[in-house]
Amino acid sequence: MAVEIRDADRQSIGSQMPAKSLELQHTIRLIRELDTKIDEIESAIQAIMDELQSPITTIPGIGFRMGAMILAEVGDFSRFDSPDKLLAYAGMSPSTYQSGQLKNCYPHMEKRGSRYLRYALYNATKYVCLWDPTFAAYLAKKRAEGKHYNVAISHAAKKLVRLIFALEKSRQPYRMTT
Repeated sequence: MAVEIRDADRQSIGSQMPAKSLELQHTIRLIRELDTKIDEIESAIQAIMDELQSPITTIPGIGFRMGAMILAEVGDFSRFDSPDKLLAYAGMSPSTYQSGQLKNCYPHMEKRGSRYLRYALYNATKYVCLWDPTFAAYLAKKRAEGKHYNVAISHAAKKLVRLIFALEKSRQPYRMTT
């Protein structure tokens, strides 16, 4: 395709530049090499996930890449006594602010903890809400309550964390409820 573009470029209005042609050839070679490396890395991740046999990939919307990212960031689930501790580790628990008589009426998310885990959970939640009817209904319910999309996704992400925690503790696959 690049060769066809180059040949079409030579016949169009403009000037012929050997340096640009050389640069294009090197860029194409680099892209092909990187694609090969990406395929190797994805194969290695797939092999590791197959070896782990984690039930996280049985959740609709979570593939082996996103599942691997979540598992890598969490590490050993036995480090956490409850899903709430895992939520706090991900920085997804609401912050509280109290000073004397003043109470925080609108708590914000803490954003402490693993930002990579938080990123993985938010992205996974978006796909789970697309593919799983239970999560889609939960997201629709939160949106119907008047919550902003990102706030509703954060609620669904907390639900997803509780589900992932339960699946990893029980080692049972996810079963959709209808």
